[in-house]
Amino acid sequence: MTLRHTADLETPADRYRMLRLIRSFEERALALVRSGAIVGGIHPYIGQEAVAVGVCSALLPQDRITSTHRGHGHVLAKGADPYRMLAELLGRETGLNRGRGGSMHAADLSLGILGANGIVGAGAPIAVGAAWAARAAGEERVVVSFFGDGALNQGVLLESLNLAAMWQLPTVFVCENNGYATTLPSTVAVAGSALGRAAAFGIPGTAVDGMDTEAVRQAAVRAVDRARTGGGPAFLECRTYRFEGHHTMERRMRLNYRTAEEVEDWRGRDPLPRAAALLDQGQRERIDAAVEAELTEAERRALADPHPDPAGALDHLYADGLRPRAGATR
Repeated sequence: MTLRHTADLETPADRYRMLRLIRSFEERALALVRSGAIVGGIHPYIGQEAVAVGVCSALLPQDRITSTHRGHGHVLAKGADPYRMLAELLGRETGLNRGRGGSMHAADLSLGILGANGIVGAGAPIAVGAAWAARAAGEERVVVSFFGDGALNQGVLLESLNLAAMWQLPTVFVCENNGYATTLPSTVAVAGSALGRAAAFGIPGTAVDGMDTEAVRQAAVRAVDRARTGGGPAFLECRTYRFEGHHTMERRMRLNYRTAEEVEDWRGRDPLPRAAALLDQGQRERIDAAVEAELTEAERRALADPHPDPAGALDHLYADGLRPRAGATR
C-alpha cells in the first residue's frame, strides 16, 4: 500500500492512516531521543492527533498553515514527507530544512507549511500576514494558525485576531486546548475563555471534542468554507490532551503536576481507536503494517544520511537577492 502525503484526507481510512502515521512517528521519535540520536528532545504530539488530521482534512493543497513547538502532527498532516521530517529531527542534510530547523522550526513552503515556531503564539501574525498577502494577490487560499491554550494570554495573538477581524481575512484560528501551558493549568491562568477571546473581536467560534477526528473535521469544514467564501475569520477551540509530558526532558525532571488518574482518563478517549472503529479489521491491519514499514525505512535512511557540513553553518541565515524599493534610501 502506498501512503499519500498530501492534503487529501477525504475518507475515514485516509484519516486513520494519517492518525497512525503521526502516532507511530512520534513513538519512534521518542525512542530516538532516548537513544541520543535526536539531540535536545522534542515536544510530543501523542494524544492530540485528531486536531491536526481533522483540521488539515478540511484544507486544499494551496491552503497554508502555521504551527507550534508541538508541531510534528500539523506538519505531517499537511503533507510533509515523514522521511524528510525525521531527517530534520536527526539534524541531517536531507531534512526538510537541511537539518537546521529541527523539531520546533520545521517548514515546507511548497506544501503551504509556513513553519513551526518555538515562540508561543508567534504563528498567528504570520498566518494573518499570509492571508492578507493571498487576498492582495487574488489567490484563493485559507490560512490556519494552530496554537495552544498557553497562547491565549499572548498579546500578539490578540493583535492577530483584531487584524483578521478588521480586514475580514480568510484565517482560521485553531486553539489546541490541552489544559496546560507547560505545567500551569489553564483553569488558573486564563480569565474568561478561549471562545470569549474570539467573541470580543466578533469572530465566530466553536468548541469541539479534540479527541474525535470526525467532530474536528466537521467543525473545520464549516470554518474553512466560511473563510474561503469571504465570510472572514473563524475560531475553533479543540479540547484535547497530550498523553506525554510537555517535553521529553520532563521524565528526567520527574514533575508531578498531573495525576495518573487524569492521564488514564484521557487515554480512554484516545482518538486512534475511535477512528479505527470506523474501519474493518482488515483495513486497519493493512494500514498499520504499511505505516510501520514506511517509517522503518524512513528511519533507516535518515540515520544513514550525513549531517550538514560545519563549513556551511552560516549559510541560509539571510535572504539573497533583495533589492531596495524604488526611491528608498540605502
